[in-house]
Amino acid sequence: MKTTIVTLTRQWTPDIERTLTDMFTVRLNPQDKLLDPDEIIERCEGAMALCPTVADVIDKYLIDRLPATIRLIANYGAGVERIEVAAANARGMTVSNTPGVVVDDTADLAFGLMIAVSRRFSEGETLLRLGLWDKFSLNFMLGSSVHGKILGIVGMGDIGTAVARRARGFNMHIIYHNRHRNETAEDELGAVYCERLETLLSQADIVSLHCPLTTATHHLINADTLHLMKSNAILINTARGPVIDEAALIEALSGGIIAAAGLDVFEYEPRIATELRNLKNTVLVPHLGTATHEARHAMGQSVIANIVSYIRTGKVINEVRG
Repeated sequence: MKTTIVTLTRQWTPDIERTLTDMFTVRLNPQDKLLDPDEIIERCEGAMALCPTVADVIDKYLIDRLPATIRLIANYGAGVERIEVAAANARGMTVSNTPGVVVDDTADLAFGLMIAVSRRFSEGETLLRLGLWDKFSLNFMLGSSVHGKILGIVGMGDIGTAVARRARGFNMHIIYHNRHRNETAEDELGAVYCERLETLLSQADIVSLHCPLTTATHHLINADTLHLMKSNAILINTARGPVIDEAALIEALSGGIIAAAGLDVFEYEPRIATELRNLKNTVLVPHLGTATHEARHAMGQSVIANIVSYIRTGKVINEVRG
């Protein structure tokens, strides 16, 4: 396998890069520079596998220009919305991802955002760091409880289910909207299915987004759907930024349509709207869903397993079809 050439678009964790270079001939990106399409294509000359990340746009234009030697696009991450999988399949290329290993850390972050937003942690820390806290007061910075609230989960897949498990520890009432009923989550966690998204939005105290980004979910949360939510509701997004119409969200947060939001992903990331950054009723973190040593190591190992499986069998463990 050492003669197999593997191209990385970004810098990976040092331990995974060492494992890769022990096994394959690897084209690294030590500067961690975001490559343009021409640079990616040039680095793929003679390579068998291209390994992109969520930051890379692997569209039809790029795929159609990739060298014929590329047989596998092994994504470092679960989401493949930036890869035109159908175009890759049309060229006989296999696409893989790393689904299971991202679940728990992303769920932890989603629940952490729920608590941080509800209890106004970010506002409180800012006051402390600015030296503006001068006394204890019973009416100072009152937030809202998380326990006992109605949690609406949009997308009851692996991550949504993991969030629901955490919510049970806080005695939350779980409702969910999904393309299909998740009877396992209903039986195990007491989750109640909402066939219509509108029903969930009108009932939930906290709405947490865990759906994939597709044409159907692009701007799923928009001006109309935001107005269906309770005025004291909180919106959490650890899915993908464009699931929310960011301009509509800014207006809703500014105008009291909803109470607050906790966001790990953004519509135009890494660019964040100034209006969003200036809002006090938000907690914003820079796409940290899988940013743990454990998750990033497991993601890298999953990519390696997919490459090895493809070399040995012509098939991958986690195939994505267009």
